[in-house]
Amino acid sequence: MKNQYFGDINDYRKYGLLRVLGRSSGLSIGVCWLLTAVGDGGDGELRDYLMKPAHWRRYDPELYDKLRQLGDQQTPRTVQDAQKSALIPNATYWDAVVPDDLAGREAYFTSGMSTLRSCELIFLDPDNGIEVNSIKRGTRGSSRYVYWTELKGVHNRGQSILVYQHFPRVPHGPFLQFIADRLAEELPASRVCAFSTAYVAFFLVQQSKHVRVFENAIEEIRGQWSTQIDVASLVTDLPRSVSHGR
Repeated sequence: MKNQYFGDINDYRKYGLLRVLGRSSGLSIGVCWLLTAVGDGGDGELRDYLMKPAHWRRYDPELYDKLRQLGDQQTPRTVQDAQKSALIPNATYWDAVVPDDLAGREAYFTSGMSTLRSCELIFLDPDNGIEVNSIKRGTRGSSRYVYWTELKGVHNRGQSILVYQHFPRVPHGPFLQFIADRLAEELPASRVCAFSTAYVAFFLVQQSKHVRVFENAIEEIRGQWSTQIDVASLVTDLPRSVSHGR
């Protein structure tokens, strides 16, 4: 996550998703921004939706109004505005900048997960998403990703996970299933659900103890955010011997 992205259209959908998940499930939410330095490009300027309330406000009027008010301010945009404005009610945040180097990264996660230790659902918001083979953990550019070993650390503490994933230039359907299958394999005893939008996706890795409370939340998302957030139809919670054909 970069501060320059705050309040754009992807943020509106993201906060809307988290608000429904928290409200409907009753679970406490911890937000780990995986914050990185502001870039030089033009990313993060997708805010035209804030000028079109007739179309966009209906999905979450309270959230829309808050984001619009924050967008009118002359101060620099920052993820800390999410906490100050309670965009995600009763959430706990970890907003330190994640470094590239391995020692710094490990210290970041140690401190962050200690801060979020009492939360039941952890949202991880890397710039790009889950690790790729070409960029190893602890090397230049690794701050843009979350790594499997870090996801396992959260999962092993009994916390459910929502993780941001940017779409690469591949067909979306097979990509969603591929990542969901990998998540179910790496983080066993869980169910995986994918929420997709035009450019990004969010994967919900549900601890078995949380599956029931998430069912109602997922149905609420289908209704409230219809046409904006698609709940992908995936099969990821079968026994491994069945799902892998062995």
